[in-house]
Formats: sequence, C-alpha cells, structure tokens
Amino acid sequence: VHRVPLRKMKSLRQRLQEQGLLESYLQQHPYNLAAKYFPGIAVEPLENYMDDEYFGTISIGTPPQEFTVVFDTGSSNLWVPSVFCSSPACRNHNRFNPSESSTFLSTNDTLFIAYGTGSMTGVLGYDTVNVAGINVRNQIFGLAETEPGDFFYYTPFDGILGLAFPSIASSGATPVFDNMMMENLVDRQLFSVYLSRDNQGGSFVLFGAIDPYYTTRGISWIPLSAETYWQITMESVSINGAPVACSSGCQAIVDTGTTLLAVPIQAFRTLMRRLGASSSGEISCEAISNLPNLIFHIHGKEFQLPPRAYVLRSNGYCTLGLQGMDVPTEEGELWILGDVFIREYYVIFDRANNKVGLSRLP
Repeated sequence: VHRVPLRKMKSLRQRLQEQGLLESYLQQHPYNLAAKYFPGIAVEPLENYMDDEYFGTISIGTPPQEFTVVFDTGSSNLWVPSVFCSSPACRNHNRFNPSESSTFLSTNDTLFIAYGTGSMTGVLGYDTVNVAGINVRNQIFGLAETEPGDFFYYTPFDGILGLAFPSIASSGATPVFDNMMMENLVDRQLFSVYLSRDNQGGSFVLFGAIDPYYTTRGISWIPLSAETYWQITMESVSINGAPVACSSGCQAIVDTGTTLLAVPIQAFRTLMRRLGASSSGEISCEAISNLPNLIFHIHGKEFQLPPRAYVLRSNGYCTLGLQGMDVPTEEGELWILGDVFIREYYVIFDRANNKVGLSRLP
C-alpha cells in the first residue's frame, strides 16, 4: 500500500505570530489567491500556505535526498530548493545536490513560477523520485535557483508536489502521478486524501487505492467539468433550506493546497452577514453552537459543512475559515473547496474516470 503519512505542523501564520512578525508580513505581502487559477499561466500564490499544516516527505536521487513537500491538487509541478540557490529562503531548507546523485540527468530547460510574494526560478532535471515507496524513474522536476523575498524563509516545507493535470504544468513538465500511471506503478489510476481534524494524527495521501475504512458511508462520485484542476460543477449553496450563493450554478475546485474555503466576493459578503461575522471574519466563539450547516449541492446530492469545520479556533479567537476571491472563468463564478471542506470528507481523485469521490467522515 503506497501511503504517504502527512505531518500536521504549525502553520506559517502561527510561526509568524509567535515571532511578532505577522502584521508586518501581511503589509508587505498583499493577498491574491485568485492568481493561482488562471489556466496556462504558471502562477502560484503561495500565501495559500499561510494556514496550511499538512506536509509529507519524499526523496529524490540516488542515494535518496529527503524533502518535505505540500501535496497540492491545485498545481502540477514538482520542485524543491537546490544547492545552486543562495537565497535566504533556500539556505534554511533542504537543498537538492545533483552532484551527489548517480541517477541525475541535467537539462538546459528553465522553470519560472510567479508568486503573489515574488517568484521562483530554476532549471529542470530528471531523477528518481520516491513517493511512499514508489520509485518513479526519470521524473522531471524543478531545482530552484532563486526564491526572492522572505516568504519561503518562514515556510515549514521545502517544496511542492503538484497532483493536478498535465495541461496546467509549467514548462510542459509531466506530473509525478502521470508518470506513476504510465509506468504502471499504481494498481488503480487514482489517489485519495484524508486530512485529520483538530490535533488528530493520521492524515495521508494514498496512491493507487481507496481505503475502505474511510468509505463506510458510501462514495458519491462527481464528474469533472474540466481536466485542468480537479474542477466540478455545483448547483447551489444553501443555509436552512434556502439558497444563499451559487444559485445559478458555479464551478468549484477541490484543492488540498488551499487551506480555507475560497468564495466569490459577493457570496463571501452574504455569508459573512448571514453567519454574524465581522468584515475580517472574526466571530464570537460562544456563537458557534447556534451556527447553521453550509449545504453544498453538487451533482444532485447535498454535502454538509458543519460549523466545527468552517470556524477556526486559534489562541482563544474564532474566525470563519472563508476568504473572498473573484476569478473570472468562462463557466461563471469559481469556488475553491480547500482543507476546510476536505477535512469533512475522504476525497478520491480518480484519473481513470475523471471523477472526484466524496465519502462523509464520521
């Protein structure tokens, strides 16, 4: 069984708070989540990861060099820092050294990914990548040479392993899971994700299998509406039986690389008002017991998000795990179902049938 355990660590927000740096950081790095979702443009606004807590370990090279990565269903490239990088953000993270790997193959191809906080540049190379005991030979990946700014300096992860479709991969790089499928390294052409709630352990990404322990309530299969991100169509979002958003239908992306629930601005304001939160999302912790479930109507079924899921507690404060975001798409407004949503469901990402499976967790 090819299971990558995910560690739950302090988020970037918590780390900056503890060092008294959060306020100045937010002033220097304006938030722009929307930039991630423009197909064909290699833009990855890693402010997404300010609240992210789930990271796993992979290795690259022979002998293996270990890296902590975010398994991100909202992007498609694998990259890690390299010894060619002298940016402060590289110096305090693990860096790949190609001269110490007997299986590394270099290229003259370059990689550039722009971020809301700056950018990363690097070169592409090939090497053996080990994920959960699966050896993917000749996997193309990015070796970061520059990581400007201080954002990456504070992040608890070294790099990113993208699990979306090849169509959005920067520089035409073949994603890791596509190579797993092409080389018949997985029993089934799917992977599944379990993210634990609160301080519980046990989070994982499982390649090539569905764990029946997490599907006792059955699996609801939802067809993809695009083969770029893991994108689906929603019919509406309701509270207490009445539609409050997405009333004419909308698009949604199931994204492990986004921590919160990203909501179109107009719907965001409506939800803030209906749930009694301030404009910054703060809410009385005592009010949580009286909050309603958010109901997502997807492919003819209802998917509930209870208050315990969409209210985040930190240092005695309570905030809604929602954020405003407007992304223009041909299909209409776009929502991002991030970890706030995923923690309530065991999620199966099925490439063979281009579907997402959701199984409600106890």
